[in-house]
Amino acid sequence: MDHEPHTHHHPPASATGTTTWAAAATATLHCLTGCAIGEVLGMVIGTAAGLHNAATVLLSVTLAFVFGYALTMRGVLRAGVDLRTALKVALAADTVSIAVMEVLDNTVIVAVPGAMDAGLGSLLFWGSLAGSLVVAFLLTTPLNRWMISRGRGHAVVHRYHAH
Repeated sequence: MDHEPHTHHHPPASATGTTTWAAAATATLHCLTGCAIGEVLGMVIGTAAGLHNAATVLLSVTLAFVFGYALTMRGVLRAGVDLRTALKVALAADTVSIAVMEVLDNTVIVAVPGAMDAGLGSLLFWGSLAGSLVVAFLLTTPLNRWMISRGRGHAVVHRYHAH
């Protein structure tokens, strides 16, 4: 079953309680998209506004959750569910994944000497930010595989995908 074709929708967990690495990577990439939008936007706004590093990180994390949930809700709402149900699905599907990604990517960018203070025109700033998102993807994918194989995380979204 490790050779399932790649589709836009995440393949569901199998009857044996396992899921493919491709399904996990797809779910993680979906989650990373919202996280990256919020993370980059927060870092750009915070850096451009001269906010303290802690405020910039807080803004980035907040926006990562907002955009991550919004992208999931968009797809679930297309399936015809109400807003409250879509929010519940997004919270169940994405909270753990986004939280782990945010801890990882912010730890990386804060740990790189000078990255947070480098400025928007700096390769150090953008390289650290890009690298932090790669680390978040690589380390969150196994977690998402584990959660999907147990019917958690992105597995809860499957029944709401509009076909």
